[in-house]
Parts: sequence; structure tokens; C-alpha cells
Amino acid sequence: MSIARQQALKDVLERVPKHRERPHNKISAYYGENAFHLHNMREYLTDEAFKSIVEAMEKHTPLDRKVADQAATAMKEWAISRGATHYTHWFQPLTGATAEKHDSFIEPVGDGRAIERFDGSLLVQQEPDASSFPNGGIRNTFEARGYTLWDPTSPAFVVDSTLCIPTIFISYTGFALDNKMPLLKALSRIDRAATEVCQYFDKNVTKVNATLGWEQEYFLVDKSLFAARPDLQMTGRALFGAPPAKGQQLDDHYFGSIPARATAFMKEFEYEAHRLGIPVTTRHNEVAPNQFECAPVFEEANLANDHNLQLMEIMEKVARKHDFRVLLHEKPFPGLNGSGKHNNWSLGTNTGVNLLKPGNTPKTNMRFLTFFVNTLAALHKRADVVRASIASVGNDHRLGANEAPPAIISAFIGSQLSTLLDELEASIGAGALTPDDKTALKLEIGRIPEALLDNTDRNRTSPFAFTGNKFELRAVGSTANCAVPMTVLNTIVAEQLEAFKVAVDARMEAGDKKDEAILKELQLLITQSKAIRFEGNGYSEEWRLEAERRGLANLRTTPDALEVLMRPDVVKMFEDLNVLRPEEVHARVEVDLEAYILKRQIEYRVLMNMARSVIMPAAIKYQNGLVSNIQGVTSVLGEAAGELTAAQRSLLQTAGQLVQDLHRVANDLESVHDAAEAQESALLKAKAYAHEVMPKLEALAGICSEMERVVDDAIWPLPKFAELLFTR
Repeated sequence: MSIARQQALKDVLERVPKHRERPHNKISAYYGENAFHLHNMREYLTDEAFKSIVEAMEKHTPLDRKVADQAATAMKEWAISRGATHYTHWFQPLTGATAEKHDSFIEPVGDGRAIERFDGSLLVQQEPDASSFPNGGIRNTFEARGYTLWDPTSPAFVVDSTLCIPTIFISYTGFALDNKMPLLKALSRIDRAATEVCQYFDKNVTKVNATLGWEQEYFLVDKSLFAARPDLQMTGRALFGAPPAKGQQLDDHYFGSIPARATAFMKEFEYEAHRLGIPVTTRHNEVAPNQFECAPVFEEANLANDHNLQLMEIMEKVARKHDFRVLLHEKPFPGLNGSGKHNNWSLGTNTGVNLLKPGNTPKTNMRFLTFFVNTLAALHKRADVVRASIASVGNDHRLGANEAPPAIISAFIGSQLSTLLDELEASIGAGALTPDDKTALKLEIGRIPEALLDNTDRNRTSPFAFTGNKFELRAVGSTANCAVPMTVLNTIVAEQLEAFKVAVDARMEAGDKKDEAILKELQLLITQSKAIRFEGNGYSEEWRLEAERRGLANLRTTPDALEVLMRPDVVKMFEDLNVLRPEEVHARVEVDLEAYILKRQIEYRVLMNMARSVIMPAAIKYQNGLVSNIQGVTSVLGEAAGELTAAQRSLLQTAGQLVQDLHRVANDLESVHDAAEAQESALLKAKAYAHEVMPKLEALAGICSEMERVVDDAIWPLPKFAELLFTR
């Protein structure tokens, strides 16, 4: 074992859990204390200003300057009471992460004194340098101006000594340069579309919110072992490694007792999350060793997304305090369970109704079926757009492997609802409904149970599963910004609901009663969207062939998936629904393609460097030891040594062949890499990386993994998977 590896393991074994005292044992005593939510607003704002801000939050109306000034003053006083000395506009550029620039509250007033100042103009709008953020060609590199604009629907919060104000980020010309602005537009559109459809059933519904409950999976690795693996440091994943003798095959880690060090880490990041009002309630061991999951209570989608981004930052920061590194990569260890971020999505009304929860009357179940079937129809029409929304370098490794759903988008709805939809499809005739038809349909619809027990299993191989009162988009990757898939999902459902409303109104104008018009349109949608429903094993080869027969796309790589977004009908959908302008759609594709290329370039460089300067020298050192041994035995025993050194000679030949293979495949990889780099367009270059470079890279990684099995453990320079996953 190399000296560096020995020291790294020694450091891990000497770790002890770092327990930190909390000021209160009751979570409710400190929950939300670092977030400027409505409770704190009431304390610091006048009644008039408070009402104006609540109205702006609910109706997206602009604030006048007087109210903005009052809000800024109140926010500053509250933040200073929480220890803040600086403020920042906290935004979500197209890097996939968050960004911030801190400014002090102080303003010099002469004679060596200063005051704390923060007014409405500083709250509502800032002008950070936008020159180095991805823009996809929306503006020239030398045009640096960009604006951050306050999003009052998400509460400001204090981290350390900084007041963080959630904002959107736009270019000088008004184009969205972030992930929040399109999400807000999509949420506004589905609010309008869903509310109009709700009016068929309840005139009291005046607002519909999309809700999101994310589940965050992650791995923990000790910082010393992490530092000894350049691939983990540079790419977030182990590019190669021999599988440990014990992995996850016994299923003994899942829901098992949480290790003490991990528990101490979880308690602290949950404490910090609760102080920010992030409703994290669940923690448990996941399937793979050293893999874990946390999950919150459902929230409005924009706020939930902000909270997820905050939590990922908290996890990274707290992990370092506990001598861990958090791995959020979708597939940090080949052959083991990957990490996702399941997005549980539903729609809720201002009257307190979950539109995707079955009721106990024909009327409420008709409403449920309307939104349920329209969601399936939206998914069927735009499945490839949903696939594009979850495309990333990491997710390409995860989808279709070890409990992650496949790249083929389908929906699992359970046997009860499948049977019901089939019966409804068959029972509605083309003409007007007879009294017997109406009675039969009411009986069918009225019998939907409120608790759909067989749906709770979720079918882990399904990308989009109905789980009783919500849909679970399981295909989202663990590093993803939820805003991207949530923007797409809410947009495509809004598009479908608007089309449904037009179709039903047309039927009513043609003479159908309202219930008849709705049922006939639902029957049509059930028939049209049948291909998207699949109840079986998404991993099977039979499903791949069946999906192809049904006409479902199988977009296995990120470049192939992103190409969908450039299709004219997709661009038009985003434009017609006022979610993204054509320039913004194309910019996002360019940004994502560039990110894909750059991340693959980094993986290539890291693996080539490790293969040639770390792995090959270790293999040659091992060969030298075998040669010395063979020569030594031969010098002592002469001809008799031949039989006694047969094993050493066999090992020497194996190691020599691996060195030769490594050299050859590395050269081949270098050639295809250079050819990929020569491609002129981003799309062609990304496809070359996906289809030409990656197979060679995986081949080289396989040789490095095989060398780990052969080379003397005393010589091997890198921490192995068994150490990374089981040393605690």
C-alpha cells in the first residue's frame, strides 16, 4: 500500500463523530429563524406594506417604490438582528449552481463615520457583472451588463453574516440568463390553465399552485480518501475501480442503522436547514454503501427549488466540518446505485384541494381524472422534451442502471387506474350519453378509492410514476437544478390543459352537456396517450423493443436529448406559452452542450493523466518486482526454478499485456478525442464525445480497473472502492 494511501486510511480510522450542541432540542424553537418569511415580515413591516407584499407574492403584481423602500428597511433591520453585515442578490445562472456578490450595508457619511443603508432600489434591482456567466450567444462576451431582480415569492434568508435575496437574472436586453425566471413563467402559465379547467368543477377556485417535494440522494466520502483520488476531486466520480467483494448485493445498507459520523453530519445540516425554514423531515441510508437520502415536506415549486439549492450548499459546507466530502454526482461509483433527485409533483388549489388526489364522489373523481389524464396526455406528447430536461453528463451514466429509470420516458399508474382508464375508454360512445351510460360512468368514476394501495410501490424502473396523490419524476439527477425539469413539466401540462379547455368548450358549443363533453375528451386523450403507460420492467430488452414499436424515443445520451429542444414545434410551444423566447431556448441548448463537452474534456484529461502517470508506473513497478523475484529464484535454484516461478511468469505476462493494452487504448482514445475536438459545431462535437470518445474512455477505464485486480495491493497508489465505501 502506498504511503499516501496508508496515511489517508489512518486519518479516517482516527476520526470521531463531531457532535455540536444545539441551543434548543425542539425544532420548532428555531425553525425559520434565519428566513424573512411572513411571520417576520409582520413584525417589521407596516400593515399597508405587508399587504402590498403579500399581494405581490400571490398575484405577481409590481411593488411601488414606497413599499419597496419599506420592505428594504425592514429586511435590513431584521438581517442585522440576525448578525448580517452584508447583502447579496442570490441567483441561479445557467451554470446549474447559484451565484452571489456580497456588498456591505455601510455607507460613509463623513468625519470617519458610517451608517447602515439599504433602500428599495438596492433591494429590487442590482447590476452584477454578467460577462463570465454562460449565455449561449444571447449577448456578446464584451457586453457585461446584466440585472438581478428581486423575487418576493421566495423569502430572503441569512447565511453566516450575509442577507441573501432570491432574484432572477436577466440580460441587458431582457433575456433570461437563469433558471428561476422560466420556472416562474411556467408556474404562472399552469396556474392560469389549471384554474380555468377547475372552473368546470368549482367556481371558488381562483388559483392553482404547482407543488414539489424533492428527494435528495448523495454519497459521503472521507476527505482524506477523497483527496487521494484525483478523479473524485476533478469530476465528482470515480472514473475507474475494481468492484469490492461486498457492494450492495446483500441490501443490508438500505434503511439500516445510520453510522455515527454520518448521523452527526445529518443533524448539523438539518439544524442549519431548519433555521432557514427548509422543511427537511426524512433521513435514511440508501441502497449503496455510504449512500444516503434526505427529503422535505412538499412546498410551492419555486420555493421548494430554492430550498433544494440552499440545502445542497449547506450540505457541502457542513460536510467539510465533519471531515467528509459530499458526492452529488449521479454515478460516483460504477456498478453501484446512482443518485437521483426524485421530483414529486402535484397541483393544489387555493381551496385546499390536491387535484391529483382521488375523492369520494363522482364529481371530485371526475376532476381528479381530468387532471390525471391530461398529465398523461402531456407526457405522451412531450416525452422527449421531459427527457431533455433531465439530460446531463452524470445522468447519462445513471439512467437505466441500478434502480434508476431508463432513458425511455413512460408512466406507471398501477393496475387499478389502468383498468379504470381502459374501462372508461371502452364505455363512452361516439354519440350522446344515454341515462344508462351516465349511471354506469358515475358508478365507475365514483368507485376510485382515495387510497390507491397498489400505486405506492412506485415501480423503481419507471421515470414517471403515479404514487396515489402525485406524480414522481424519478429520472432527475442528483446534481440537477429542479427548476429545469419543473419548468418543462409545468409548461407541457399547461399546454395540454389549455388544449383540453378549448376542445371541451367546442364540444359544449356543439350541443354536448358539460359532463358529456369532458368525458368524451378524456376518452379521446386516454386512447391517444395509451402508448406512454407501462407497468412492467423498464430495464428489460423486451421493453426497449416494445417502446420502439410504440414510437417512444430512446434518447440515451445528453446531446441526442438536447437536440429535441431545437425542434420548431418545441421552440414554438415555449414561445406561445410565454415561458422561453426562441433565443432563450437556443441559448440553453448551446450552454448545455458546451457544459457537456467541457465536462467530458475534463474526464478525458483526468483519466489519461491517471492512466499514464499513476496506473502505468504502478503496473511497471509491479512488473519489476516480479522480474526481480524470478531472477532471484533462478540465480539460487538454477534450472529447478522454472517450475517454481511459473506463477510469477504468468502474472508478469498478465501485467505486461495490461500495460500494452493500456498504452494502445490510451493512444486510440487520444486519436478519437482529437477528432472530436476538430468538429466545428457544438452539437457535432458533443455527439462525437458521446458516441466516439466515451466508448474508448470506458475501455481505458476498464483496463485501469483490471490492473487494480492484478497489481500488488502494497503498490497500488489509490484508495479502492472498499476503502471509500466502507471505511468510516
